[in-house]
Amino acid sequence: MSVIVTDAGFRPDDWQGGFATLGEGGAPGVDLPPDTDPAALDRLPEGVEMVRIAFPSSADGRGFTLARLLRLRGYRGRIRAHGHVIADQYAMARRCGFDEVEIDAALAARQPEEQWRARARWQAHDYQARLRG
Repeated sequence: MSVIVTDAGFRPDDWQGGFATLGEGGAPGVDLPPDTDPAALDRLPEGVEMVRIAFPSSADGRGFTLARLLRLRGYRGRIRAHGHVIADQYAMARRCGFDEVEIDAALAARQPEEQWRARARWQAHDYQARLRG
């Protein structure tokens, strides 16, 4: 069972639309692997409501780049990080453009909601805001 993490904490998954791969189509959601060629993001079909980007490991940061590029290209739908994102990475995920993180129940048990909520004020904790002071 998956747990969805937002700035408000843990919640159940409310997505009912399903996912397809980028070239496949046929679903309102698109799954992207971390090795997606950034040029392929220009082929995102019109009307996609959610993009879910896989994180096979907390050490694999390519998904952060993909989310940022989607936002820079004007994508306004939901972007979800899926997989092994840890609480310490939540603020970075939000700054890069992710709306939410999907983790499994085992990770949610090891890193409870309080750890994620401690990073929910992600806008207040970046070094640029401190420098602008």
